Amino acid sequence: MKILLVNKFHWPKGGSEKYYFELGELLKAHGHEVAYFSMEDEKNIKTGDKEYFVKASDMNSKNITKALSVIYSRANKKKMEEALDDFKPDIVHLNNFQRQLSASIIKPCVKRNIPIVFTAHDVQAICPAIIMMDPDKNPCEKCMGGKYMNCVKKSCIKDSKLKSLLGAIEGKYYRNKKIYIDKISYIITPSEFYREKFIEDGVDKNRVKALHNSIDMKDYDIETQDDGYALYFGRLSREKGILNLINAFAKLDKGLLYIAGEGPEEDTIKDIIKKNNLQERVKLLGFLNKEEMTEVTRKCKFVVVPSIWYENCPYSVLETLAIGKPIIGSNMGGIPELVENNNNGYIYQYDKIDELAEKMEELFENPKKVKEFSKKSKELAREKYSRFKYYNDLMSIYNKVIKEK
Repeated sequence: MKILLVNKFHWPKGGSEKYYFELGELLKAHGHEVAYFSMEDEKNIKTGDKEYFVKASDMNSKNITKALSVIYSRANKKKMEEALDDFKPDIVHLNNFQRQLSASIIKPCVKRNIPIVFTAHDVQAICPAIIMMDPDKNPCEKCMGGKYMNCVKKSCIKDSKLKSLLGAIEGKYYRNKKIYIDKISYIITPSEFYREKFIEDGVDKNRVKALHNSIDMKDYDIETQDDGYALYFGRLSREKGILNLINAFAKLDKGLLYIAGEGPEEDTIKDIIKKNNLQERVKLLGFLNKEEMTEVTRKCKFVVVPSIWYENCPYSVLETLAIGKPIIGSNMGGIPELVENNNNGYIYQYDKIDELAEKMEELFENPKKVKEFSKKSKELAREKYSRFKYYNDLMSIYNKVIKEK
């Protein structure tokens, strides 16, 4: 089978790119031929396969024509036509393509009757601001059903009325052209939670399936130890719940907390640490590379995922499972699908700081429970998130959409 993989970034930027490149390697390992379609960028990596690149559309451009190219780009449409005619794929598999690549790349696939599979790494198909939070960082579903002017009213995109209007126009264009509802053959969501949101927003339940991301267990065949600290890793931003975590930890009389990452709330975190005299108990590690992150995770007592927004299927959580550590997670988005309450960790109400403090205290004081949860995390990673399982599930989808065409 020949698969054209599409993603707007062709370098290791985040979870979507990790999926994009690892999917390519997984498909090639099973004998399939892969090509890539993405944006030009000096950070792009070489895969050794066919690669097709376009110039980026720019929502920030002051040129109205260039700004509108985030919705539809004739140049990108032409490049997709060239890629399809040259590579002749059996499947086009989209990842993050909106804005920089635009909806224009869909039409050439439909015209050639090539099935399109789309992995939705976020909810931009539903929310123009992508994260389904209002400017005050509260969960928000007001744009569901195509009510995108709510985004404009609150200037949800970068606190800009103009950019929010452009995002709303883009959303309306996608809905009017039935991009997600009709043109895309099949949608994969990395969580059941996201699947339900797509169905609520109008996608046929028979055309969307939840497939949790997978992980290569052999990369995490490492010995663990317990150095006694709780661990948070990720962006230091409001939606990640980091401020709730610090305030919950401040309620505990003992225990250590390590925080890995960078972000806009770093100064606020330092203020809370100082105010509560936590300098000896909270350690800010800053940015860590993959090897450093694995090392600090294998030595922790447990990991906390305190998100207050609709998380999908974070690779960070899968990696924690694979290493074999307990997780305390909020009840937001896909997190409860990965953390089984009182089995490999605890789930708590995302905005209940006292409940989070209680769950942390329980694991700090109960080494037997930590050991039980650690063992179960490792088992769940092997049973539910293996590369083998993911490949078989994906092939079922590919074969289905090819047969239907």
